[in-house]
Amino acid sequence: MTETATPRGQFLSLHLLETLVAVLPVRDENGSPKTLVYGGAERHMITSQARRRAERVHARNRANAGQGPLAGRTTGLRTREWALITARALENDHGWDKDEAVTTARAVLEATGLKFGEPSKKTVANLTKVLLFAPADTGDRIAAHIAAQAEELRAWRDSYLTAQTATATPKRGTRKPPEENGDEEVEATAKTKDLPPLPKASRAAVLTALAPRDAIDIALYGRFLAEIADSPNVDGAVQSAHAFTIHEAEQVDDFYAAADDAKLERKKNALDFLDAADDAGAGMTGYQALISGTFYRHAVLDRRQLQLNLQVAGMTEQEAMEAAIAAEQEFVNAFVEAFPEAKKNSTASTGSLPGLVLAFEGERPYNYAGAFQKPVDENPVSTDEKETATGGEGPAGLAGVRRLLRHHVFVSQRRPDIRSTRLLTYDPQVDALLDELNTSSTNRVNTIEGLTP
Repeated sequence: MTETATPRGQFLSLHLLETLVAVLPVRDENGSPKTLVYGGAERHMITSQARRRAERVHARNRANAGQGPLAGRTTGLRTREWALITARALENDHGWDKDEAVTTARAVLEATGLKFGEPSKKTVANLTKVLLFAPADTGDRIAAHIAAQAEELRAWRDSYLTAQTATATPKRGTRKPPEENGDEEVEATAKTKDLPPLPKASRAAVLTALAPRDAIDIALYGRFLAEIADSPNVDGAVQSAHAFTIHEAEQVDDFYAAADDAKLERKKNALDFLDAADDAGAGMTGYQALISGTFYRHAVLDRRQLQLNLQVAGMTEQEAMEAAIAAEQEFVNAFVEAFPEAKKNSTASTGSLPGLVLAFEGERPYNYAGAFQKPVDENPVSTDEKETATGGEGPAGLAGVRRLLRHHVFVSQRRPDIRSTRLLTYDPQVDALLDELNTSSTNRVNTIEGLTP
């Protein structure tokens, strides 16, 4: 039976090894590299959140630019600025006054169930308290509805704001403010009940606009919105693990000194010694932590969940199948190509290519982090007089390939559902090693497209 006739497994597992030098893709609250302890050793870590966002944005940008299998398809936008985006559409597309547009958009979204920042704090007053992942055209759709129902919604807005002001002003003899008696949520709920509800047709229009609909990246990565109970959540089809170094953490605190151009120009063109008297010292100095190492990265795609998400969003079975195939191809591309952009200009980190990508199908996810529980010993491999290999495993990049493939072969012999193994490398040393390891039972491919059957 040919490979094309073999049924596709539910899960596509992806495993990747990449070597990074002097980079800082993610940082903790103190500006230091993120780490974890595994196998009794500290490892550097690149969080799955950073990776997933990089992949999602990479796929969205390609789709919006008309590139790749998702070209022209709808994608999502995760932001707190939906009121501002809606107001901008009201202003630009429907001729509304800017201030009225912002006030109306916020009131409509707030009455739908979203919570906003304190009105007294101008920087957050029109931002939702949580990031909301919704289709990119959500603001345009809400604005179009508001404009179409302008007369009704203007009257509702005025009564809503009047009632909101009244409930916000404490009366004499009332109980203590909620922050003093611990009843903040109860008080907020009571105030909401006193406000005129958003007209049913308008609330339905807002919920439809906020719904995941056909946004491919929401179907892939999922979303959770607790504030609006009747707005659907989505269980993501992609599971992502934190990436970590397969050896002990390697970090350098890099001292830097930045020159002051104006001061140096003044010194260069000084007419007397007084003009050049303050030339000593750099314009600014500091430290930045940089990390190096070979990272193991893993993600898995649940094909069944992806197709289900697309069908629930309104696609037919055939449409969902076609969209799921395109989404899978773009997801694999983003997994290999995308990279967090922190310090990309000063470290050129986004130009890195993986040393090895291993892809295969199965009826359940397979995480191979266990292959690296024991840190790789990068000391050179040596041979004693009895021709017994001693010392370390050599460079982590090559040692990691040996371990990963050995682990995969071992597991594959015990899990018959694993099939369609594919390997991709961008490293000539790894390519030569694959020849030595006799990987004839796997399909070695030269492009990212070859990783998906």
